[in-house]
Amino acid sequence: MFNAILITKDNAGIQAQIQRIDEARLPDDDVTVRIDYSTINYKDGLAITGKASVVRSYPMIPGIDFAGTVEQSNHPEWKPGDAVILNGWGVGEKHWGGLAQKARVRGDWLVRLPVAFSPRQAMSIGTAGYTAMLCVLALERHGIRPRDGDILVTGANGGVGSIAIGLLAKLGYRVVASTGRTAEVDHLRALGAADIIDRAELSEPGKPLGKERWAGVVDAVGSHTLANACATTSYRGAVAACGLAQGMDFPASVAPFILRGITLYGIDSVMVPQELRRQAWDRLAADLDQSRLDAITTEIGLGDAIAAASDILAGKIRGRVVVDVNR
Repeated sequence: MFNAILITKDNAGIQAQIQRIDEARLPDDDVTVRIDYSTINYKDGLAITGKASVVRSYPMIPGIDFAGTVEQSNHPEWKPGDAVILNGWGVGEKHWGGLAQKARVRGDWLVRLPVAFSPRQAMSIGTAGYTAMLCVLALERHGIRPRDGDILVTGANGGVGSIAIGLLAKLGYRVVASTGRTAEVDHLRALGAADIIDRAELSEPGKPLGKERWAGVVDAVGSHTLANACATTSYRGAVAACGLAQGMDFPASVAPFILRGITLYGIDSVMVPQELRRQAWDRLAADLDQSRLDAITTEIGLGDAIAAASDILAGKIRGRVVVDVNR
């Protein structure tokens, strides 16, 4: 038996509760993991609250991330005692996820925990930080270098934004952070932001083409913010889009693409091939200032995770929420 958050659906609607679950109910996959830490991401908030159709089948254990230790394995790459991470692959949506003390998953979905990180630190990074790294890799592949100009990071106080700022600043880029939480200016500067703008500058309908301001953009917001970020990106610049906190729509013009030759990269973190996942985690181990992780991390127990799901959707949480599933 193990503890987990279980989401159920009946005529009364969707409910999320902590329950004791028999290990025999775990999916029939080839690696069983004893989980140490999980996280609460925006997608987890949607799943637990039922605010969007994230969960594909019920009952479901949410949690798109976890870090832990292999307990049993029928997979050639993994043996008991191996420290592993999982991000995405539909876990917490189609397959039972990480907000539990145990998980059974496909060994092909796991990544080895870098020696630079503890399980808790890995979940301080989680899908949000791993996605931020995928965005940085996209800008690098595009050829954007620190000398080319400012990098805009939207949703700067969120998980993706916070870690993107830290990564980019350490790599030598000048980062401009966009946020609606003006009280967090000192926090964002401590992470490495050189300048902070109010999200209102970007969040309303704008012109098809604006003044060139950014060599590159990491956008976790979508909607008008993404459209305005594209409209103000410099000639031959690039935008890495990975989120929809403002909305899923993209009310933009073709003008930035055909007049300035900018590139919009879609950043998916769920189904990314293993080679790119390993590259992202290796680069996080090399490029992330671990001393800043504590500043963006709040730790809670499994019993607090359901309430935290509502808070993350309401924009009340700064940075990352790590869940100790064993308390």
